[in-house]
Amino acid sequence: MFYFDYTYIYFMLPCVIITLICQIRVKSAFSKYSKIPNSRQMTGAQAAEYVLRQNNVTGVRIERVAGNLTDHYDPRTNVIRLSESVYGATTVAAVGVAAHEAGHAVQTAQNYVPNKLRGAILPAAKLGSGLSWILIAIGFLFAYRTTNQIFTYILYGGIILFSLSVLFTVVTLPVEFNASRRALKCFRETNLLPEEEYKGAKSVLSAAAMTYVAAALTAIMQLLRLLFIAGRRRN
Repeated sequence: MFYFDYTYIYFMLPCVIITLICQIRVKSAFSKYSKIPNSRQMTGAQAAEYVLRQNNVTGVRIERVAGNLTDHYDPRTNVIRLSESVYGATTVAAVGVAAHEAGHAVQTAQNYVPNKLRGAILPAAKLGSGLSWILIAIGFLFAYRTTNQIFTYILYGGIILFSLSVLFTVVTLPVEFNASRRALKCFRETNLLPEEEYKGAKSVLSAAAMTYVAAALTAIMQLLRLLFIAGRRRN
């Protein structure tokens, strides 16, 4: 007989819906403001350079990368990589996204504590996300079919490893929000963008930030779901 796990509905379905809404919002905002040129005719790459210069940060390379919304800052190589729709584009959306990534470079240069904490957690989080599901699967398969306690330890060991990746998603939140605040603060203090363009850039960054909130919520609910199932089967 097939068994349907109702915990997916209780724990995960709301997260799936929230995630879809956030993804639609960020694509909609980016699409809308990708059609609106900024009055300075500043490209995304130039906007990133501007934010770095205003914060006296040097030695950061800015490169073009393939894909759409693939923009990111790599702290290992100190490189900002901007997608095709951002690097050379002179739109409000491009300026906002590029400035956000520059905000991450500023965080690294200024030793922003949550950013350093996230970097310290990253290796353990990668290990946890990869190994945890193997241990959890073995644990669920054998822990309650045998009296051997080793499988119970394996199960909870997997859940503990998974919690490391959950912690990483939670620590990521202040890092992402702070990068956007740095970008918007730079725009505001230097009057780089007129009010309507500033609001557009803020709208794009706010929508993008909510995707990280959705990811953190999903990870937390998945952890709670695993603990719930483990406790229920043990009882």
